[in-house]
Amino acid sequence: MSQMKRWALLLILGVGFVGFIAACKNEEAPAPILSVTGISPTSAPAGTTIVITGTNFNATPASNTVAFGNVPATVVSASSTQLVVTVPANAGSPVSVSANGSTAQGPAFTVSAKPVVSVVGSISVNTTWTNTSVYLIKGFVRVKSGVTLTINPGTVIKGGTVDDDPDGAKRGGTLIVEQGGKLEAVGTAQQPIIFTSSKAAGQRKYGDWGGIVLIGKAPHNRPASQAPEGGIGGQLGAFTDAADNSGTLKYVRIEFGGISLTSEANSEINGLTLYGVGSGTTIDHIQVSYSGDDSYEWFGGTVNAKYLVAYRGFDDDFDTDWGFTGKVQFALSIRDPKVADQSSSNGFESDNFNSGENAAGTPLSANNGLPLTQPTFANVSSFLTDGAPSNASTASSGGSGPYQSAMHLRRNTAISIINSVFVGWPEGLRLDGTATGTYINSTNGSLEVAGVTIANSLTAVRGAGAITNDQATAYFNAAARKNTIIASADLASLLLNSATFNLAAPNPRPQASSPLLVAANAITGGKIADTFFTAAPYRGAFNGTDNWLEGWTNFDPQNTDYDK
Repeated sequence: MSQMKRWALLLILGVGFVGFIAACKNEEAPAPILSVTGISPTSAPAGTTIVITGTNFNATPASNTVAFGNVPATVVSASSTQLVVTVPANAGSPVSVSANGSTAQGPAFTVSAKPVVSVVGSISVNTTWTNTSVYLIKGFVRVKSGVTLTINPGTVIKGGTVDDDPDGAKRGGTLIVEQGGKLEAVGTAQQPIIFTSSKAAGQRKYGDWGGIVLIGKAPHNRPASQAPEGGIGGQLGAFTDAADNSGTLKYVRIEFGGISLTSEANSEINGLTLYGVGSGTTIDHIQVSYSGDDSYEWFGGTVNAKYLVAYRGFDDDFDTDWGFTGKVQFALSIRDPKVADQSSSNGFESDNFNSGENAAGTPLSANNGLPLTQPTFANVSSFLTDGAPSNASTASSGGSGPYQSAMHLRRNTAISIINSVFVGWPEGLRLDGTATGTYINSTNGSLEVAGVTIANSLTAVRGAGAITNDQATAYFNAAARKNTIIASADLASLLLNSATFNLAAPNPRPQASSPLLVAANAITGGKIADTFFTAAPYRGAFNGTDNWLEGWTNFDPQNTDYDK
């Protein structure tokens, strides 16, 4: 073969090989896929526009076919990732999009009777939200200093998902009342104010949005440069206005909030989060349901509260930190025994601040100018299960970790929990800390657990850290404290209501002859002699006759239609 023929043959083979490789690459490249990733808002009246986000839409509006159920809709504008669509009359669900030879289905959509008002950014002037509209909070919405947001009775506010964040920061909708701002959310038993998920009924879940955050100017025990958790930003400062007023929350429900913003520790927002909130603020008749983190968390402050409900929370029910010194009376916790957090869920978790910062031998005290975490809770009912208590992980049943303690008191806390009942927790009281911190607080009367019944528990009382089991048990069993332990086999002796553990329709009022209602078994005077406390000589949040839950609470928010 001549040299020229050899080069010609090599050239042909080379071109063919390159063509083969190119063809292989073209075959391996995935074709664009049509998808619908979100709808905002997920409910709106007919005739209004919504935004559908996704991939591989046609940039020509008429080349996209959108249907709400079987009802076609008009596409107003289009790009490859977004369609603006008018909600048709008689719209159904779900929403589907056909474009470029493919069809994709999106999430459920509901036609609402009220217009949906999207709220983004800062509220910088006095503003009123009325019950003639539904409000959709997108991303972090901040009520600025000197500004009051007023919410009328019966108003529904929905928290947007992380995909609704207009900044693209993937932050669930969160209402943040900054220092100097006020939230006046005053509902009634007949018309509560409802903060809930933006998702359709049946699709809501823990942590669909952020929650409500109040930031005040009352004392706390962290440095002035301390920022709030959850990526909220700013600094708490070193304010000392114990009577600071962040507004009023009365007859308010907060559902499906409590979101983890990142995988890092302390990056969560709770159902209701209170930073340095002062006693001039009113918090009364609040229900937090399905919070993806704690139901309530106090970081310092002096605010008082009555009639709180923590329903089926993921992590702790009542978490107190950073020098909180307020007072709380009449609080109910109802848990789903199948769902707990990886951090180990508790009824109460009480600290000053993180381990390593509150070292042994250096306890906080009022003498160094910093408040100790020293709130007083009275008349608390906390119900986990009337079945066998368990400290096994709930990861296989919808949770991510185990249950731990009805009361985990640690890190030099001086909390007081009086005239209360805890049923079905793996541990009742875990007294945890150093000999110079939590233990000293328990012996000198700063920390007080008294008039408390622990029932149906694997381990009623235990010590942790430097506190021994014997020390913790001796503290709890001291006769003057009137505490009692009821074994699992004797749970029926408490004469609880037969519907106490009915998650769909709980009735936590004990029977009339329950020992929880015997006045002689209750603590009187002392810390609960304060004028804030209503005389209530019984254990738990209910006296057997009055039901302060009636009218305004909801124990089936998953299936409630908020678009009527």
